[in-house]
Amino acid sequence: MTDYRQLSLWFDQLPGSITPRAALTGDLDVDVAIVGAGYTGLWTAYYLQAHDPSLRIALVESEIAGFGASGRNGGWCSALFPVSIATLAAEAGHAAATAQYLAMRASIDEVLRVATAEGIDADIARGGTVVLARSPAQLARARAEAVESDEFGLDVTLLGADEARKRVNATDVLGASFTPHCAALQPAKLVRGLAEVVEARGAWIFERTPALRLEPHAVRTAHGTVRAATVVRATEGYTARLRGARRALAPVYSLIVATEPLPDSVWDEIGLRERETFSDHRHLIVYGQRSADGRLVFGGRGAPYHLGSRIRSEYDRVPAVFAALEATVRELFPVLATTRFTHRWGGPLGIARDWHASVGLDRATGLARAGGYVGDGVSTTNLAGRTLADLITERSSDLTTLPWVGHRSRNWEPEPLRWIGANLGLQAMTWADHAENRGGRPSRMAALVNAMMGR
Repeated sequence: MTDYRQLSLWFDQLPGSITPRAALTGDLDVDVAIVGAGYTGLWTAYYLQAHDPSLRIALVESEIAGFGASGRNGGWCSALFPVSIATLAAEAGHAAATAQYLAMRASIDEVLRVATAEGIDADIARGGTVVLARSPAQLARARAEAVESDEFGLDVTLLGADEARKRVNATDVLGASFTPHCAALQPAKLVRGLAEVVEARGAWIFERTPALRLEPHAVRTAHGTVRAATVVRATEGYTARLRGARRALAPVYSLIVATEPLPDSVWDEIGLRERETFSDHRHLIVYGQRSADGRLVFGGRGAPYHLGSRIRSEYDRVPAVFAALEATVRELFPVLATTRFTHRWGGPLGIARDWHASVGLDRATGLARAGGYVGDGVSTTNLAGRTLADLITERSSDLTTLPWVGHRSRNWEPEPLRWIGANLGLQAMTWADHAENRGGRPSRMAALVNAMMGR
């Protein structure tokens, strides 16, 4: 890529030029080598520097800092974790599951604290999240979420139809669930600002330096080998490109559209006065926010998984999915019937076979890893970075005992089973949403797919 502004609205809004840093030019010896200069890699470096400023840290990045999901996501800094708290409780116990979710909540505060402390202006507004219920089946899920919240203390409130419409005046609203634990932000400003902070404190960031293979205490790249006591894999949706890791995380595409800046009269109709992030309780995930410059930014799943975990730039833009997203926006908010959409983009995110994000460190090999965020990575990466920094520096903390530490998801099935299963699951969720809209009852098909995926 030569014009990085085309990556997303967020990159297009960055001030100044976007010029890649220098690539690695030979072998290098450091204390910690990090593969990937997105949120995970940069947060890990940031907290390592806080623990021990003398550490020699190098980050190798195939493109530029924030090139992947870190600079292209929907801008939700939330307490969402891809494994439900009930599933996590069944796996690790009630107390451990609650601790994981409370740590996620605290990570929002930490991201906002660092942004303020480091002078990173990322257009942050903590307005919470409204998840609308627009059918009887969706309302049943909203009620179930509120019941689960009461059991685990998650601070999710069930809103009636009028309360929900005061926040998000969409069509067919029957109610909503609401949590205050989310902030809307400009993700590219955050990741690029974080890269500048980490670099200013002495870390090397080598851009346009693709990693080919991770080995015990070494990263082999096209431009040389970085040797280190610890090697951190922070590649998320691009993990399948690493030799031997093709089945670790499935790269699944999420696509986003953004309107032109909207006048105040339109926002008076739509709501989102506190820049709440919003979604609804459909099965095929959608997500939106009101940007700082007054655009409606709206994304969702729907793009196919590609055979062999292939990742190509042309997969970032699927006209049929963009058209479906724009139609959904207009169906939600009829006031936008003639509004112009100015930006369309997308990219891969990483999904583990059991939809379980995890972090870990093998001290024998020096290989550390984090990922599998399933699109909820803006705050989860911060928790990962803090946890990895504690593990690497052998600091005992509450973070290193959380249930996602050391979790290992099994590999995805070999092809073509992976391709068949992933795309059938996508179609099944689409059908389930249509069936619920017609009949009003929760879809048995969606429940079956979730069970098969280990969710």
